[in-house]
Formats: sequence, structure tokens, C-alpha cells
Amino acid sequence: MAIFPPKERIWWNEPIEKSEVLWVTLALVWCLIMFFMMPYWHLTGNQNISNEAYKIRPEVFAEKTEAFAEKYTVREDEESGFPVVHPPVGSDIYMLGRLWEWWPILELEKDQSYRLHLSSLDFQHGFSLQPENINLQILPEYDMVLTITPNSSGEFSVVCNEFCGIGHHTMVGKIIVVDK
Repeated sequence: MAIFPPKERIWWNEPIEKSEVLWVTLALVWCLIMFFMMPYWHLTGNQNISNEAYKIRPEVFAEKTEAFAEKYTVREDEESGFPVVHPPVGSDIYMLGRLWEWWPILELEKDQSYRLHLSSLDFQHGFSLQPENINLQILPEYDMVLTITPNSSGEFSVVCNEFCGIGHHTMVGKIIVVDK
């Protein structure tokens, strides 16, 4: 019984029961399978977003985003008052997270590629594109860059999924994809 100490004090010299060897072997094999599945799935899985990250000062990213928005704004959103930005196809586009908003609203063309730059000005935020279920952590001082090609038109919500303070529940943004 496990409650009482073993009769033989040098227990590590005792033979191991076959069922214990079987369970330890199965556990080791399963650990090895899972260990090798991680790099395999990272390389072959379609759910992984290839992105780049660059160190950047928040004020520099804010300047780039504001210049981008000023240059390509086509209208103002009636609901939020944010600029709706329609950049040229194939260009670098910018969206920043700050308490408690994703800014600006992007208007992209369906089946066209863009390089999306994301960063935060203050805290860690989550970039969750719904209903596509694309999730990224966005950190201050890092410019996260990913190439996107919207393949369906409509209005997509950007939600912060990392708790960022008292107004976290209001931190939403939009990406609008139009047919052209």
C-alpha cells in the first residue's frame, strides 16, 4: 500500500511492474508526438499567420498612421466619427490600438493584397478580426506587419481580446471590404 513506507528502503532497485512501464512508455511516446507536431503544424497549418515584427517608437507609429489616414480618408464614419480610409491596392496600411479604440476604419478592396501594420500606443491589446477569427497580440513599441488579401466583402469587426483597462469592452474597430 502507498500509505506505508516500502519494506525495502532501497526501492529504486526493485523491479518495475509491467503496467507501470507500459504507462510511462505511452506517456513518453505521446509527449514526443506532441513535441514534433508543434513545428510540423506551424509549417503546414493554414491557420498560422505569417507576420513580421519591427521595433518602433509609439509616437513614430502614431505619426505614420495619422499621415496615412490624412492622405487616404474618403469620408467620416457616422457612428464613431472616425475617418474611413480607402488606400490604394497593394499599399502599406496602418491601424493603431489605443485606449479604447482601433483607429482608423479601413476600407479595402476584395481580392486585393495589402500590408497591414498594427501597433499599440499604450498597453498590450488584442487584435481579433471577427467573424474571421484572426487573433494577434499587439504590443507597444512593435510594428506587427502582415500581408492580407480579403476574400469576402462586408463589414468586419476588430475587437480587443486582451484586457486593457476599464474601457476594454468598448474597444472595437472596423474593416470594410468592398467589391470594386
